[in-house]
Amino acid sequence: MARPSLLVDVDGPLNPYAAKATRRPRGYTTHRWMVPSWVAAESRRLAMLGELPRRLKPLRVWLNPDHGPALTALPFELVWATSWEHEANDYVGPVLGLPPLPVIEWAKDSEARTSTGGLFWKTPQIVAWARGRPFAWVDDQITATDIAWVRSHHSGPALLHWVDPRIGLTDDDFATLAAWPEL
Repeated sequence: MARPSLLVDVDGPLNPYAAKATRRPRGYTTHRWMVPSWVAAESRRLAMLGELPRRLKPLRVWLNPDHGPALTALPFELVWATSWEHEANDYVGPVLGLPPLPVIEWAKDSEARTSTGGLFWKTPQIVAWARGRPFAWVDDQITATDIAWVRSHHSGPALLHWVDPRIGLTDDDFATLAAWPEL
């Protein structure tokens, strides 16, 4: 029998981007990367603001190397569910000691990437990807609306677990995942 999937977001659960900018959380290391998708998005954002092209600062990412072994110790098939898509395998995975993971590829049109009615834009795409298979999902954007929507649109077991983007994954989060009754 196949293991349930654990769908892992990067920003929030692994990269506590909302922590105080001057206070890297304990156990995390700082990485500064020119991630191609981020460079493109930041360049578009600046162009829309009418700002002259300038040298972009690298994206600051905080990662905890202990998260890789903690994730692989869980009885899940790990899958990236992040806007980083395949770049998570290029940048984040190696720092955490993770092998290349499957990636959920998001729809590229802006309508599919727009949250409406309180529903996070990833939620319908995750349910479509899962096709009734059991999954747990860690993300900092999950709300009660998403949980209710998954309950009514997904035929299999699902655990949607919100992670505080100021803190990232904690021992309590890993314990919640490990204790999921569907395992």
